[in-house]
Amino acid sequence: MTMKNNESYTGKVAFVTGGASGIGRATALAFAREGASVVVADISEQGNQETARTIEELGGRAIAVKCDVTRTEDVKAALDKTVEAFGRLDFAFNNAGIEPRKAAPTAEYEEEEWNRIIDINLRGVFLCMKHQIPLILKQGGGAIVNTSSGAGIIGIKGSPAYTAAKHGAIGLTKAAALDYAAQNIRVNVVCPGYIDTPMMGRFTGGTDEGRAKVIAEEPVGRMGKPEEIAEAVIWLCSDAAAFMIGHAMVIDGGQTVQ
Repeated sequence: MTMKNNESYTGKVAFVTGGASGIGRATALAFAREGASVVVADISEQGNQETARTIEELGGRAIAVKCDVTRTEDVKAALDKTVEAFGRLDFAFNNAGIEPRKAAPTAEYEEEEWNRIIDINLRGVFLCMKHQIPLILKQGGGAIVNTSSGAGIIGIKGSPAYTAAKHGAIGLTKAAALDYAAQNIRVNVVCPGYIDTPMMGRFTGGTDEGRAKVIAEEPVGRMGKPEEIAEAVIWLCSDAAAFMIGHAMVIDGGQTVQ
């Protein structure tokens, strides 16, 4: 990774949730590459520290903060540490999320599993934006990107909670985008397809058969790379995307094309 001097990011600060691995880690590295200081937030302290250490070894600036996005006090504390370390907040990538433990029809879906999925994948996005937006306003504006999924634009059989949460992330993004567009905060959302991450490894069972089944659903004939989502986030946060407001960007290898 070569550090750049990108005017969109030089002297700016990015906050990334789910930054311990996968898409979050790739995006944290991409923000650093462009010249931003990065706060890597995740419930996994070890993964957080590995991401931040990698950024520093490559010549960037980063801190790792433990954060459970379902706890408002955790989110606020993580953002307080952001301001303490770097003095400001300009960009946020609200990416922390989990996959269902198992599939089940709606009437048979366990309430505990419903609450777990909604809390992290939807409520967590709301809590992050609730505390990020006032800080970004202090800088005169910035950009937020949330993470939805292909499950945010189509229904997924046997996955009511995940589907609802990811649809909700798109609706929440659009509402926030309208709330703050006139105050120079751009809010958008990415909808990844099957991306080759540790989460996807759990989803496929880590087997060749599981991977082949997933790849067969991708018209492009492969899973996506975390870096491909990261590049979309970087663009959405940059000055090049200044007229992009409340957009749900689908990056799924054609999986949801009708």
